[in-house]
Amino acid sequence: MSNINTIYTIWLRDIKHFLRSKSRIIGSIGMPLFFILILGFGFNSIIQLPGMEEDYTQFLIPGMIAMSVLFTSMFAGIQIIWDKQFGFLKETLVAPVTRFGIMLGQTLGGATTAFIQGTIILILALIFGILHVSSFGSFLIAFGFMLLIGIFFTATGVAIASRMDDMHGFQLIMNFVIFPIVGLSGAFFPITVLPSWIKPITYINPLSYGVEGIRYGLTGASLINPLICFIVLGSFAIFMVLLGGHLFKNIKV
Repeated sequence: MSNINTIYTIWLRDIKHFLRSKSRIIGSIGMPLFFILILGFGFNSIIQLPGMEEDYTQFLIPGMIAMSVLFTSMFAGIQIIWDKQFGFLKETLVAPVTRFGIMLGQTLGGATTAFIQGTIILILALIFGILHVSSFGSFLIAFGFMLLIGIFFTATGVAIASRMDDMHGFQLIMNFVIFPIVGLSGAFFPITVLPSWIKPITYINPLSYGVEGIRYGLTGASLINPLICFIVLGSFAIFMVLLGGHLFKNIKV
């Protein structure tokens, strides 16, 4: 029961921090909205997607939702470094709870805040009338993939942060990692149009399966079977939680 209480307490702490930081919420949705409004509407009339019925804006929105979840998830690791520097993590680690429970609470908290960010983008797209979803089940599919993306990349951020002490260095590494992941995920263009030597990279990119899963939920179209997307992304998420938990057990403060 103590582990459950620990996970819940750390999760609740992250949620409260997120909801109290209005600038963080606004800043995180700025870039996806920019891409939707500028790229989406700018290229909508001149880009014809091969083999797809939806226009470019409809194609772009699932990718931008996934990108919003990714950004928020990965940078959740900053909280670990922040807690290291201000002594909160040391106090937590000496408590009679498992380190895996602490890591899991941090991961679920970051995944939940990332899910909220992605949901905000989804709601704004619906309000602006640039996304049309046919059924409630479609939302559930998209929400499921958003949570899996959040869990995988939050666990990744926590795992990396557990081996670092420099907050600025962590941010630089995250920027170095994030942009290739987003660019090769099919968020901006179909992965089928990529050169043959790049395609294998997209299929080992976890975000590719998240983007296609969300796209299937919201538009009914996907370049990868949604069941395969769920199995692969779910497997990635479980693996990274276990790896992140192992690295967090050896964390030094």
